[in-house]
Amino acid sequence: MKSLKKQRRIQVVLLAVVALIAATGLIGYAMRDGINYFRSPSQLVEEPPKSTEVFRIGGLVEEGSLQRGQGETVRFSVTDGGASVPVVFTGVLPDLFAENQGMVGTGKFVDGVFVASKILAKHDETYMPKEVVDALKEQGVYQEPEGS
Repeated sequence: MKSLKKQRRIQVVLLAVVALIAATGLIGYAMRDGINYFRSPSQLVEEPPKSTEVFRIGGLVEEGSLQRGQGETVRFSVTDGGASVPVVFTGVLPDLFAENQGMVGTGKFVDGVFVASKILAKHDETYMPKEVVDALKEQGVYQEPEGS
């Protein structure tokens, strides 16, 4: 009788471990497309990712690089002070998008050009995403906003 209880407990524990492993695997599989890594322009130039990898890039919109094409296609360069990466975006830019302002884009790096599917701009004159601030500080070009 004791042996049967012990065997049943072992089966329950093994079943729980298998269920936990399966649940962890399913969660990881479900999140694989939802995780976008951040890269600065310098990191992107040093180690270009595969053209199928979706990631985020951030920095400052380079002065004089903003070109509005026909339709909704916009071309510009994003920089962190160390490197500059050309960006192409088709869509409507945020209202606060401007040259020398912080931005974060989501997309793919194809043939030396970042093809953005989404562009985010800062939401007031002092905010900049933490990743962008860190990348700019790393390059030594970040300036603290006045009054902070």
